[in-house]
Amino acid sequence: MKPGTDYALLRAQLAGFAEADRHYLPLLSNAAALIYHAMDNVNWAGFYLMRDGRLTLGPFQGRVACVHIPVGRGVCGTAVQQDATQRVPDVHAFPGHIACDSASRAEIVIPLHRDGRVIGVMDIDSPLPDRFSEADQAGLEALAHTLEELLET
Repeated sequence: MKPGTDYALLRAQLAGFAEADRHYLPLLSNAAALIYHAMDNVNWAGFYLMRDGRLTLGPFQGRVACVHIPVGRGVCGTAVQQDATQRVPDVHAFPGHIACDSASRAEIVIPLHRDGRVIGVMDIDSPLPDRFSEADQAGLEALAHTLEELLET
């Protein structure tokens, strides 16, 4: 098992990638890879971006994923609707859960903002129930804030 995730290192690595290019596509692509490989017991890490009033699949690492998610549906859509992080210990118990990958058990979703509005979400899944701790939530929220500051749309 890997030791705890070093979120400060992930933020520093993102800042380094942003020096090369702040466009959302390369930055979110590298962010997804960093998260996927830095965190233990994660089977999906990536982003959904708001487009035409719904979430649309963005850069990710893991198995194939749902392409569109309506606001208010599933964990990701709920995160957008409530503009709040959703840390779900058991997705099968989450009302309206969208099962893109039946192997996923726990999920954490953090909204991303630009100019006071939600522009997308960071989504991380695990095959283990109750995988994400309060420390993970704090670290991932800090990572999301770093992305918000670095992203150029």
